[in-house]
Formats: sequence, C-alpha cells, structure tokens
Amino acid sequence: MLIGASSWVQSADEENLEYSSYGAQQCLWCHSGAEQAHLMDLFEGPHAVRADERSPFGEGQLQCEACHGPGGDHVGPIVAGRERPPMPAYGPNAFWTVDQQNDMCTTCHLDQGHSFWDGSEHQRFEVGCADCHNSHEQRDPMSLATSQNAVCMDCHISQRSQAQHAYAHPVRHGEMACADCHAPHGSPNEAMLTDLNVNQNCYTCHADKRGPHLWEHAPVAEDCTNCHQPHGSNHPGMLTRRAPLLCQSCHGRESHVGIGITADGLPDNNPSNLLLMDSCMNCHTQVHGSNHPSGRALAR
Repeated sequence: MLIGASSWVQSADEENLEYSSYGAQQCLWCHSGAEQAHLMDLFEGPHAVRADERSPFGEGQLQCEACHGPGGDHVGPIVAGRERPPMPAYGPNAFWTVDQQNDMCTTCHLDQGHSFWDGSEHQRFEVGCADCHNSHEQRDPMSLATSQNAVCMDCHISQRSQAQHAYAHPVRHGEMACADCHAPHGSPNEAMLTDLNVNQNCYTCHADKRGPHLWEHAPVAEDCTNCHQPHGSNHPGMLTRRAPLLCQSCHGRESHVGIGITADGLPDNNPSNLLLMDSCMNCHTQVHGSNHPSGRALAR
C-alpha cells in the first residue's frame, strides 16, 4: 500500500478529540473490504496526491482525518457493551453539524468560487458539500455534465420534469450542465445565476438575440422568461404558451384587423391564415427586435 504510517497525536479544537496514531493505514485496516472497495478510488484522484502539499495525503497532512475529523476514539479499543464511537465529521452517525462539515471543505476550497456561499440558498437549507460532491471518486461527479445534472435534479424535481419536455435545453443529453447557468456555491444574483440577470445569462449562448435594437419588443428587453420557460416546455421554442395565446396575453385581439376570431371562436369554414402554423410570427418574424427602418411592427 502506498500509505505510510504516521505517528501524530493531536488534539482537535473544541471537541478535545485525538487523532489516530497511524493515519490512513489505521483506517484501511477496516475500510478496505469488498463492500468498501470504492473507497480505493480516492487514491486515483486529487485528494490523495502525496507530492502535492495541498492534498490531505501530502507530506505531514492528516490523510483521512483531514476531512473526517479526529478519529482517535473511533479506532481505539472497544469497551464491552458500548458501540464504537463514530467519526465526528462524516458518516451516518456523525455528530458535527453540516456547517462544521462544510468548514472542513472550505478550509482548502474557499478560493474556488465559494465567496458567496454564506447566505446562499444551499447554505440556508443546510446543504452539505458531501451531499453533492464525492471526494472518494477518481473524478468528482460534479465535474461532468451528465452526473452533475443528475445530482442537482435529485433535489430539484420540478426542473427534472421540465427538462424531459419536448422542447428543452440539452441538459438531459449531457450537452449542458446546470452550472452553466447557476452558481451552486452561491451568487449575488437572482436564482444563483452566474450572470447579473436572466437576460445576460441567456445572451451568453443566444448572442444573436442581444440588443439594443432600433425597434425593441418590450417583454424581450425586460425578461426572457416573460415568453420562454428556461428549463423546458411542451411548446415550440420553450414558450410558456403557444401563439397566438402568448401574444394575445399582451396584445388585444380587437386591435388587429382581420384577426379571424369572433366571440364564438374561429369561423368554421374560413379559419384565418393569421392563426395557422407560426400564427402571429407568420408576419411578425422579428419578435426579439428589429433594426430595419420600417420594422416598427417587428415584421422585417
């Protein structure tokens, strides 16, 4: 085994617990069986690089206990009639709070985009780093789009459902990750967006929709989600409603000559071509804005 024995005995702050005498070697005496073989993937990942002094397994570091907390009591002799004391930081019986466990991670990872973690949605709902990340795997699931999306959608059920709709971003295909739009470790922006607002987020990919335009469509300049459902929809273009209903939610039907709708609905024998196929967009093609001198009606 790659791991060498260590001989430290340190006291942990506050809890007054001691570290084990032999570090990871002592942990692996018990945690190396077939049921826990996946733990060996740790030694293929960044947390067990002995040549890196930042790694928990770097020279002079605390190895497993750098993350799991001092385990001197856990590895000590068993007292008859008493269960083995749990490790303090992680595990089913861990007694450290989520905030204390997260502090173990942010001690090393604070400079990796976690400046807004305190007060964020995830922090306030007591989401732990270990709820999303797996430090024992060769490659953290949050670093791959497909596995990252699966982790996020374990909690965000409504977004999982919307991503399965007929028209959606390619999240379910792994061609786009939740973190492309949202900052999971916190953001000063609404919904933990990576950019200042919804529109700026959208323009990162949809630059052709960015203005300013000579003739602007007011709801577009205000908020893309006035018309689009960002996580997926059963309407073309991820629209919140199909045209003409979407358009008519702002534009009164009586203002358009020959709209073809009466108080009784569509005429039975002569449906208006203004309501077929792309409906309003048969004529008003530049719905995101127009730069044509005669494009006031967004028709060119």
